[in-house]
Amino acid sequence: MPEATVVERIRSKYLGLVEDLDERGRRRWAATEAVSLGWGGIAAVAEATGISDRTVRNGIGELAAAEPLSADRQRRAGAGRRAREVEQPELIPALERLVEPVARGDPMSALQWTCKSTYTLAEELQRQGFQISPWKVGELLRTKGYSLQANRKTREGKQHPDRNAQFEHINRRVMACQRRGQPAVSVDTKKKEVLGNRKNSGHTYRPKRRPLEVDTHDFPDDKLGKAIPYGVYDLANNEAWVSVGIDHDTAEFAVASIGQWWQRMGRKRYGRAKRLLITGDSGGSNGHRNRLWKAELQRFANRTGMILEVCHFPPGTSKWNKIEHRLFCHITRNWRGIPLETHEIVVNLIGSTQTTQGLEVHARLDEHEYPKGRKVTDAEFTAINIRRNKFQGDWNYEIHPQKTPL
Repeated sequence: MPEATVVERIRSKYLGLVEDLDERGRRRWAATEAVSLGWGGIAAVAEATGISDRTVRNGIGELAAAEPLSADRQRRAGAGRRAREVEQPELIPALERLVEPVARGDPMSALQWTCKSTYTLAEELQRQGFQISPWKVGELLRTKGYSLQANRKTREGKQHPDRNAQFEHINRRVMACQRRGQPAVSVDTKKKEVLGNRKNSGHTYRPKRRPLEVDTHDFPDDKLGKAIPYGVYDLANNEAWVSVGIDHDTAEFAVASIGQWWQRMGRKRYGRAKRLLITGDSGGSNGHRNRLWKAELQRFANRTGMILEVCHFPPGTSKWNKIEHRLFCHITRNWRGIPLETHEIVVNLIGSTQTTQGLEVHARLDEHEYPKGRKVTDAEFTAINIRRNKFQGDWNYEIHPQKTPL
């Protein structure tokens, strides 16, 4: 055991220097002291400073190395403890199993958010034999796309009795398609944007005291028009297509956007697909009561030869549509503080949207006209080759190609 006087002397020297030393400096100072003491020096330095004997040995190795560590590095490449998720490969799957059963609002793996605290989750994982802290749990949850949610406005008034059962049905169908290598997409229309030199919420870096000047009034400019982004998000591959319309948000425009996704992205990835799963809201241009939506899907099915399976989210639950949280929020963040003056700017900003999780977005302007008020006759609607699911057939149905196309 090192003599008490030696340990106290080393501790006194260390306390006088530690505030001025970085990680590399502390390690090398400890190594120098240990070498100067000779036999027993490593143990003495470790006891006096609290630095592990392994770190002291690493410092000694650095001092003796033929190629010294460059001045701009604290450690050699690859040094340091490996991340917990690397040391314990089953850690993330175990954490997701804990979170998913208590996911609120949407039990889909596509969008999960938990009410359990990081401390509770860490304790449960530790009971399962994992080494992890609450802070590491929070870091892993953020990297996997989870977030803390406030408890306000989580009820939409009277809820449909099959609300949660529909979420579970969507989850099962998405997972089934992904297992079979068949495409599954989430679709929706983003908020319409009136073009012009108008204030756009958010901040962007500019020279100090030189903010971008915009119009004081936000009156619509008929000459500039508006932008209507309709998104198609591939649930399995974290990539999306956005058609930016200039006319009206109709069912014809919605299905045309899905068709553009298939033509430019989906067919390359799923060329032999026999069916396509579409998840979306129950209202708007892709609403479950929209006759034109089903008629246009029938034409799309006839063109591609695919079976189109559609699953609608229950009324009042559009906030849990995955496209909202995996695409639209990132688009909004990407163009914050930038006036949307032209369609070209909108398309370029949408197409340049990226995330650390590898989101890839393709965008294109759709200059076609999609007039409102287009009617589907009873004869046309009756001819649609639709097969409704036994569970909530209004929300869940398949449209098969017709033998005699419309």
